[in-house]
Amino acid sequence: MKIKEYPQVTAFDDGDFLLKDGTNGTKIIKASDAAKGFLDSLIDPIAHASIYRGKSLGTSFTTAQKAAIADGSFKDLFVGDYWTDGSRKYRIADMDYFYNVGDTAFTKHHLVVVPDKNLYSGMMKSDGTTTGGYVNSDMRLTGLANAKTTISAFFGDGLLTHRDYLVNAVSSGRPSGRSWVDSQVEIMNEIMVYGCHIFSPANDGSNIPNNYTTAKKQLALFRLNPQMVNTREYYWLRDVVSSNCFACVGAGGYARFGDAGNACGVRPYFCIG
Repeated sequence: MKIKEYPQVTAFDDGDFLLKDGTNGTKIIKASDAAKGFLDSLIDPIAHASIYRGKSLGTSFTTAQKAAIADGSFKDLFVGDYWTDGSRKYRIADMDYFYNVGDTAFTKHHLVVVPDKNLYSGMMKSDGTTTGGYVNSDMRLTGLANAKTTISAFFGDGLLTHRDYLVNAVSSGRPSGRSWVDSQVEIMNEIMVYGCHIFSPANDGSNIPNNYTTAKKQLALFRLNPQMVNTREYYWLRDVVSSNCFACVGAGGYARFGDAGNACGVRPYFCIG
């Protein structure tokens, strides 16, 4: 039969194969693998950060995955892909987000990863104030310790440390100081989640605030799939809103802020590579 004489279809089915012929002989390839291969060979690696796939990457961080990050190819890794650790899902949120950032440049290729749901809940600061900013909050000083332990147990030495620029002082309810710090596991800010400031101080024509952040664009995960913002849970964001409140995401999908001394969800981000 001639090719045009075969029955016609308009879509691939699970298990479909294509014929591949080339320098290594004639072979078959699954249609799904062919699509992935075309993407890997035809687009720039960083374009993987503009494609939401949502595929399971398994129950462990493999040597091959680590190598695909380290060499900057991001082969078979796309935004929305996830690892499963018991009841938790760790999802790729962006790629090379902090590349070349820091008082010491961060030059390791990396993925930014965010869990689908809160890891637990906790308060930002036990005295109910934002004094000392996020850097000096109870959340950052001690409250993220359990998250670091859990994440390190799964990703091992794949968990990376980079330098970041964070608020360390507050005056009249506004950020007033900053410092470069070693960063591993952190709480997200409004820009990373929403793509803009909501409650954090903005220029009012007379006061020009500095929100002291290198996280200045929305994570690709939330840009490509806004549903991932809305987990039906409250979770903290690190932005100072007033002398006693930090920003947070509301359970109903709305932007909120909460008293620093109240308990709220901990949904951190971290870099792996």
